[in-house]
Amino acid sequence: MKFARSVALKAINGSSSTSIFNSGWAHLRRAQSQRIRAYSALMSPPSKAVVYDREGSPEAVTKVIEIPAVEVKENDVCVKMLAAPINPSDINRIQGVYPVRPQVPAVGGYEGVGEVYSVGSAVTGVAPGDWVIPSPPSFGTWQTYIVKDQSVWHKINKDTPVEYAATITVNPLSAFRMLEDFTTLNSGDSIVQNGSTSIVGQCIIQIARFRGIHSINIIRDRAGSDEAKEKLKKIGADEVFTESQLEVKNVKSLLANVPEPALGFNCVGGNSASLVLKFMRQGGTMVTYGGMSKKPITVSTSSFIFKDLSLKGFWLQKWMGSDKATECRTMIDYLLCLAREGKLKYEMELVPFDDFQVGLSKALGLQGSHPKQVIKF
Repeated sequence: MKFARSVALKAINGSSSTSIFNSGWAHLRRAQSQRIRAYSALMSPPSKAVVYDREGSPEAVTKVIEIPAVEVKENDVCVKMLAAPINPSDINRIQGVYPVRPQVPAVGGYEGVGEVYSVGSAVTGVAPGDWVIPSPPSFGTWQTYIVKDQSVWHKINKDTPVEYAATITVNPLSAFRMLEDFTTLNSGDSIVQNGSTSIVGQCIIQIARFRGIHSINIIRDRAGSDEAKEKLKKIGADEVFTESQLEVKNVKSLLANVPEPALGFNCVGGNSASLVLKFMRQGGTMVTYGGMSKKPITVSTSSFIFKDLSLKGFWLQKWMGSDKATECRTMIDYLLCLAREGKLKYEMELVPFDDFQVGLSKALGLQGSHPKQVIKF
């Protein structure tokens, strides 16, 4: 399967000649036809996919192509994709700046949801019509049909809104794990975070609220910041400040009855990370999981010596790679249950697969600020 797709991608992306392009595809189609006749193998439908044959600017290197049918072996599941998001990490992989990325030529995308189309003869546990997600996530979700081993797929409740099923793993699971993994939080404790309007930030607010944990939230100064504050408070934020509001000597005087936070989350870096540290209580921990400003974290000497603060990092892909598949799926089911019950909400925008480039442009911020873009196949 990988070989056939690699040949197909190279035939399209590596040729400057139309005749070579056409003959390459003709050869592939003949080969596929011969395989079907010779072995009567179960085949997937042909697939459309967003591919890139080199790393670089996503709007320049991605294209939508057709990929020939592939064999569905006895342990394989063929999935018709329903939806998949365009995450910042997807963009970073295409740009070639993410620590782990597929070998090019590659199909984009890392998480999503699909419906089982067909299964191999030895497959148990899922059947045509079931909804499944790749768990842990895997490369290549931006395509109409995917064939992978049954171990990759996790069956989920079909009553889940498709956009939440497609996006549940990377962002909500990160929020859940970060609230669990770094310190013991009890009802009445508090956390502080920047990047609060992000999906991870919104999930942290809501999951913390379920546990009786207060949240202090920092957002950028920008047009619409008052509206953003109200949206965050509606989903459970206790306090929301713009960065300029925190240009005071004693930020903790702004907390009123909210206790000093034991745990902080940073996905911005630069001055915004310093503001998170200012709120932290003695012996607190700040967890960094992103760096949107592309600026380093600067920590005062007193924060280390007199406040004994700890700085740690979190990377979901590393956590999921440590043999936690079963545990991961249990948590995903819990988060999906919250989404079905309307207890976990975040804003998304569904974009038809045929308009992928429009969705990509919005995800890149080339058309201003937009919600999370989710491809609907």
